[in-house]
Amino acid sequence: METTEKYKGFEQGPIRPPSEASSLLIRVTRNCPWNKCVFCPVYKKRKFSIRPIEHIIKDINSIKKHLDEIFNIAGENKNINRVDLQNYINSLSDSQMPALNAAWHWFISGMRSIFVQDANSLIIKPNDLITILSHIKESFPFVKRITSYARSHTTARISDQDMQAIVKAGLTRIHIGLESGSDEILAMVKKGTDKNTHIKAGKKIIKAGAELSEYVMPGLGGVKLSKIHALETADALNQINPHFIRLRTFAIRNDDKFYTAGDFEKCNDVTTAKEILLLIQNLSGITSVIKSDHILNLFQEIEGRLPEDKKNMTDILENFLSMEPKDQMLLQVGKRIGILGRVTEANLPAKLADVQKECERLGITEHNAEQFIEEAMSRFI
Repeated sequence: METTEKYKGFEQGPIRPPSEASSLLIRVTRNCPWNKCVFCPVYKKRKFSIRPIEHIIKDINSIKKHLDEIFNIAGENKNINRVDLQNYINSLSDSQMPALNAAWHWFISGMRSIFVQDANSLIIKPNDLITILSHIKESFPFVKRITSYARSHTTARISDQDMQAIVKAGLTRIHIGLESGSDEILAMVKKGTDKNTHIKAGKKIIKAGAELSEYVMPGLGGVKLSKIHALETADALNQINPHFIRLRTFAIRNDDKFYTAGDFEKCNDVTTAKEILLLIQNLSGITSVIKSDHILNLFQEIEGRLPEDKKNMTDILENFLSMEPKDQMLLQVGKRIGILGRVTEANLPAKLADVQKECERLGITEHNAEQFIEEAMSRFI
């Protein structure tokens, strides 16, 4: 049945995982059907809707049309003739530019992957998703990876047969916001699912043959629930054995009413480091790759496959926790202002001296550093 909604041109949603920075974004749904997680500001006050399938097909066709023209301009040697490119741009209407911009970004990024948006694409009818994926594969047969966000609550309710058909149609990786394995924390942040559902959904995805990327949010339970957060999350991950475990440090704005009310005490970087260390120490019997690929994370160099790289990852955290408080502070500030890239830099003492000079210039001391760090992190929420 055809929709009465008018097609207004190519669409892209507001977010994608950090690992999908080079991906073409194809919007299947708008916003989030749950939209109650208290830590997520992205879709608040935005209505969820499913885009008509014919509109999505038009988006894909627009990208293919522009790519075909870019390929034609580039020729066999793949060198873009700027004059010909500008002539093509001049021939387009303003309404065609969003699709061209998306096609160009994807072209210069290597055209290896596609991310299906928004927050929970698997909520649409399985046959509709299969139709979309099949058209993507037909239009771009060279694509290596097609990925999407999904909620555990939604995924757990999809039949094994439908999930396998979706994967066979081309969906190669699914990103799930696990956040925590603690039912107490999941309820507190209104995640809309529980530990057992997370485990069921994760196992279903892996059984269907897709890669699974589980996101964990260190610090989500605050100081009070930090230990249970680490232990219960490790237990859930041990039962799932996802392909990827991705760390995304919990951060909030200082005026967030949910967290400023009651007895919630935010974890600072030191408490969070202890929590991540406890989490990794308790991951056992799995072969997941851990990645810390988000700007909010203090330790973005934490990366490796379990079990062989476990010690390398825990060493980074233990070395930080063994530092003098002043050096810990300098490292935290240095990372937030961009002087330090990695905790494990070979010339760390010299870099810390540079941070000290900058702290003196900005008036940052051990007494007010926490406030500075919180303000710096809030800019990336």
